[in-house]
Amino acid sequence: MYLNLSWRNIWRNKKRTLIALASVFFAVITAVTTRSMQLGSYAYMIRSTAHFYNGYLQIQHPGYWENRSLDNTFNQDSIAYTALLDVNHVESCAPRLESFALISFGTTTRVGEVVGIVPHMEDQATNLASRLVQGSYLTADDRAVLISQGLARMLKVAPGDSLVIYGQAYQGQIAAGLYPVKGIIKYPIRELNNMMLYLPLKAAQDLFLTGNRLTSIAIMIDDNRHLDGVKRTLRTILPAHYALLDWKAMLPELHQDIQFDNVSGMIMLAILYVVIAFGIFGTIIMMINERVKEFGILIAVGMKKIRLLLVTFWEILFISFLGALAGMAGATPVVWYFHLHPIRMTGEAAHTFEMLGIEPIFSFSTDPYIFLNQALIVFLIAFATFIYPIIFIRRLDPSRAIRS
Repeated sequence: MYLNLSWRNIWRNKKRTLIALASVFFAVITAVTTRSMQLGSYAYMIRSTAHFYNGYLQIQHPGYWENRSLDNTFNQDSIAYTALLDVNHVESCAPRLESFALISFGTTTRVGEVVGIVPHMEDQATNLASRLVQGSYLTADDRAVLISQGLARMLKVAPGDSLVIYGQAYQGQIAAGLYPVKGIIKYPIRELNNMMLYLPLKAAQDLFLTGNRLTSIAIMIDDNRHLDGVKRTLRTILPAHYALLDWKAMLPELHQDIQFDNVSGMIMLAILYVVIAFGIFGTIIMMINERVKEFGILIAVGMKKIRLLLVTFWEILFISFLGALAGMAGATPVVWYFHLHPIRMTGEAAHTFEMLGIEPIFSFSTDPYIFLNQALIVFLIAFATFIYPIIFIRRLDPSRAIRS
């Protein structure tokens, strides 16, 4: 009976009810799109950085990250790739041998990062083959290189030209070799585009005289939300003396920037919640004050205040629920549109992202928990406004209410 009475009551004055619903509706849309924009940008930053090169996790020799020396490498046979790929949420892994060296063509020399890769595994992890703009991709048996477009321009080389690589090899030996350019790749990030050079892993191990050794294994997972769980599982299957670094340790500047921006975003969201709360509260006050005489008559004819409060409670619950549901439905196409058509930044904002090694794209998250959480928060804010009807009805004098 109370549910039926409450449902009829909220539609007796459709204009008033629609105003209340609109308050909750627009509050949910604003909260969802704001949080989706914020968390989506973080997720894209992390995913972009991970899939560009670093990975979500890396297995390394304990001393490698500090000095990037080839002396701090490990035997690749000590880790089974199949065991890594069997871990839940791990999508791919990419073994690497990395070092800096002088790269020369004719009279021009530049410093570049030389990376030995297993071509098909690197492509699975970072989609390296999709960045090819000239020539062809590497195979495991090649004795050739892929060079980034910016570095190729500085050296003025094209596919078919041969480069000289000269540097320090394992345990202080000399690394020197002549390799033809098989293909040119393009990175959207200038720093990577001006320094990267790839060799098949076997050719890189021969160049740097490391034997069957690696500097790292980059690991890709399906979602950053599973990072801690994957890390705990990997720690149980890896030898105890190996280092397991996540992207937060490898990119502390990015992690700190995300944390700082998240705190700022939460403060702004809290301010938004306050504005939302006052908007909904104002609507509820209007609803109650318009019905003072009605409440007075109901109490005068014998309706107990507790029952009147119960009816009012269900009215506010219906309005809050319907508004939150409509807000989620209204926010969905907005969020999905910007998820499928991310905003590309320009100017100083784009330069700032590129300095962090991130493609300057502003994306939205479609995580369903964002919709549920924000709708729940706004619903609770609307529900909290029930405090006002409780106080109002408890203090209501029927005789005065009828004469008002």
